[in-house]
Amino acid sequence: MLLTQLLAEHPDAIVDIVRQTPLWVGGLLAFLLSLGLSATRQRNVALARLVLLPLAMLGLALWGVQSAFAASGRLGALLAVWALGYAAMLALAARLPVPAGTRYDAARRSFQLPGSWVPMGLILAVFLMKYGIGVQLAMAPELARHTGFAYTVSALYGLLSGLFGARTLRLLRLVRGQPRLGTA
Repeated sequence: MLLTQLLAEHPDAIVDIVRQTPLWVGGLLAFLLSLGLSATRQRNVALARLVLLPLAMLGLALWGVQSAFAASGRLGALLAVWALGYAAMLALAARLPVPAGTRYDAARRSFQLPGSWVPMGLILAVFLMKYGIGVQLAMAPELARHTGFAYTVSALYGLLSGLFGARTLRLLRLVRGQPRLGTA
């Protein structure tokens, strides 16, 4: 039985699912929610910190593919599907403008970013996808060997983590052509 079908027919099952979830998952969710909430307000972000979220989401997505499908015998092909989804999103970044109100301060090597709920949505999408797939595979481990499921999940992980990378690449365009510290 699929997780969505189970929850549609037995919504009270969510209590048992959450009860069986390790505590560290709740801590991770709290941390990710704090990151997402911080992105809803205008803020200054150092260049080094700017790349942390897309790297974390990339790691979470790759971990999702590896942890779900390592034993499937198709991990290489599934990682290639993930990479194609990721690359598709990076290619999209080249066509999108930098968000209005974004500024780069070369002297401080930081960005002034407008508030946005988009990062929160992306964070929740990746987390809920990883969580839901983990629950689904715990309920029906044989699903990991189902080709359509494995390729779909891998592609979605690639697309979602690629969106984080694409958003960051858009911002990094502002750095290009800026003098580095200590140069004219």
